[in-house]
Amino acid sequence: MNDKAYLSIRMDRRLHDKFQSVAAYEGRSMSGQILYLVNQCVREFEKVHGPIDLLDQT
Repeated sequence: MNDKAYLSIRMDRRLHDKFQSVAAYEGRSMSGQILYLVNQCVREFEKVHGPIDLLDQT
């Protein structure tokens, strides 16, 4: 069973290049930086709103 999901986004070239610089500075690939930021966002959300119950999603 594959528990990976894929996300594709489009952004303008200037933002892409700046984001790539930030990721490199942080020692991450762009994908790694996106995953880091998504995880950080979810942690902060759950800190305020409590754990997200995936079984309760419709």
